Amino acid sequence: MTTVLLSAGAQRRRHGGDGVVFRAYPMLGGVASQIEGDYLKGFKHWGVTGGVGTQMYFGDSDRWSLSVEADFSQRGTREYSNSSEIPYNIKGLTLNYIDIPLTFHFTDPWGGITVGAGVVYSRLVSQPHGTLSYNPAYVEPDTTDLTFLRNDLAIAGDIRFAVWRNLMLNLRIQYSLIPVKKGWTFVEHVTASDTEPPKVTVNDCYNFSIGVRLIYMLGESPSGTSRRRFR
Repeated sequence: MTTVLLSAGAQRRRHGGDGVVFRAYPMLGGVASQIEGDYLKGFKHWGVTGGVGTQMYFGDSDRWSLSVEADFSQRGTREYSNSSEIPYNIKGLTLNYIDIPLTFHFTDPWGGITVGAGVVYSRLVSQPHGTLSYNPAYVEPDTTDLTFLRNDLAIAGDIRFAVWRNLMLNLRIQYSLIPVKKGWTFVEHVTASDTEPPKVTVNDCYNFSIGVRLIYMLGESPSGTSRRRFR
């Protein structure tokens, strides 16, 4: 996949009456994430992300484009606090994914900001197994089975703007459309009475992440004056 994306970005071809320009780019950054449905709040799990991509521009301007990437991304959940309001403490649950985002982009010709939306297919390549170390509070998660689903499909929003020449800053927000874990059981010790049974809740869980990345676009913009075209 990496070889295909980089080689595609190195070539340009004619499509109908207008040219289609491919530009490859590497990227590197960080991801703040949480797992919806685990009783914890806040983007407190930090991970890394990086990979390569190719952006395809339509016509002689760079207003409309389509990008595809192959990325490595870390998501998960974390909570570590002495506050009595925290449901439970968990040292960290990291899920390592290979992401394949497909994004449609529009670039503002006056402001230069690029906005995009698309879908992301993710494949879980590694995860914790067995009993997860945590500190119980008034909510106790079931740690006997921490199997997460291998496949994830998410919707994503994307904003990019130039920092310096071909270097761009990218913000991506991503939310799972399908559960990444089904039927996670939580026991709520909500009462001090020993005569009342604890409340048991079963949740489906979803990834929710915010990524900040630096992107370096290789080659020249389709609207660049010194751009060469293969006819």
